[in-house]
Amino acid sequence: MDNDLLKQLELLKKKDTDTRNKLLEEGELYGTYHEAMRSVHRENAIALDKIIEEHGWPGISKVGLEGSRAAWLIAQHSICTPALQRKFLDHLSNAEKQGDVPGKQVALLTDRIRFNEGRPQVYGTVLDWNETGELTCEVEDEENIDQLREQVGLPLFQQSLHHHRLEVEAEGGNAPEDFRVYKQASDDWAKSVGWR
Repeated sequence: MDNDLLKQLELLKKKDTDTRNKLLEEGELYGTYHEAMRSVHRENAIALDKIIEEHGWPGISKVGLEGSRAAWLIAQHSICTPALQRKFLDHLSNAEKQGDVPGKQVALLTDRIRFNEGRPQVYGTVLDWNETGELTCEVEDEENIDQLREQVGLPLFQQSLHHHRLEVEAEGGNAPEDFRVYKQASDDWAKSVGWR
């Protein structure tokens, strides 16, 4: 195992987590994509890209399960760098085919990218507010969602949905006051960074 590489990934993850926790404490995590969080996501994405160029995808064989989770988290949060997030999915998918990362990581990143592109998700893992103020998501194949989730080690959709709603509520996340304004701002952001 590459302990130096593991430490690098853990530091990047810590920077992400610390920033998120600070914004949560200040009541600024929900509502808009805060510049401090965006900056960390961008910096971490660039750092992960450099790691991949030098070492390949940091999977379990290189950095252990926790290290692979840290790399995935950085990739999952690299939403302001669409080209890098798509590149990370390619590398992650290849690592999964070799048994070097859990399939769940590929599923979660796949859904994140589809959400950012404005497309229905495969596994239903990224939630957003709808017109009625409910956290939910649009999926491609509602009928087979639980079967698809089971194949990659995800819990049942309704169970996961319930858990995530409780988590957001506990953190103080609320539906937007004006859904149309919220949706327009989301769409504008997605276009501005190159998702759509």
